[in-house]
Amino acid sequence: MAVHDRLLYALLFEAVWATLSNFAADPKRLDGRLGMTAVLHTWGQTLTRHVHLHCLIPGGALGADGTWHAARSTMLFPVRALARHVRGGLVGRLRAAAEAGKLEHIAPAEVDAVLDRLMGKNWVVDARPCVSGAETVVDYLGRYSHRTALSDGRLLGFDGERVRLAYKDYRDGAKRKVMTLDAEELLRRFLLHVLPAGFMRIRHFGFLANRCRKRCLALIRSALAAPAPRDKRDGDDENSVPAAMTLPCPRCRRGRMRAVSTLPPRAGTHRAIRLEGG
Repeated sequence: MAVHDRLLYALLFEAVWATLSNFAADPKRLDGRLGMTAVLHTWGQTLTRHVHLHCLIPGGALGADGTWHAARSTMLFPVRALARHVRGGLVGRLRAAAEAGKLEHIAPAEVDAVLDRLMGKNWVVDARPCVSGAETVVDYLGRYSHRTALSDGRLLGFDGERVRLAYKDYRDGAKRKVMTLDAEELLRRFLLHVLPAGFMRIRHFGFLANRCRKRCLALIRSALAAPAPRDKRDGDDENSVPAAMTLPCPRCRRGRMRAVSTLPPRAGTHRAIRLEGG
């Protein structure tokens, strides 16, 4: 089982947000309040523990006067500086937790040794600009929001004792490979990624926090002269298709086809649309 997992995950969220919000508040950078949606991800392709956050961050900050401070480039902050600050922030928080007796299952000498090794390593922050539209980024983040550590499609066989498991080796060009694990070892690795009861793996911060998101987004839209989003209660539900969505008839090319209903998506598929001539 994972040791002190609830504390570790919570401190990771805290350290990452503290770093990003402090960078954004710097008058030499964005001089404003940042927003962030983060998803906790704990596994790699081979189901070993690989604890990290996937973060979606808008390209700017909300100023104290209600103005929008847009990023000066496609990258918000220098990644090396971010990595150093996240490392120091998380290690410092773990040291404080140990001194407060919150890491009681680990010997103090072992805590110090591990944290000293962590401070001696270069940490990695992978930051990528949004170059293909906001919907693509949201779709990417959505892949991690409700996915489990292991999908059925990766299980290739079981001989009663060992399991054959497909995985991608990202150190070898993301080649698809196969590994064999004892059944008990597979279960052990899978259970490493069961979150503590009630732990929220999707969290919103800054101007995207639940308590202030509605008010802050209204201020940002006003600053950008952007229209308010359409209210779903105005005749549409989440499965509806805009009334203006029509297609030319594939046979006569003169009539129009219009969407009359939609079918909910199945796993691995897109939503189906039923059309009729008009």
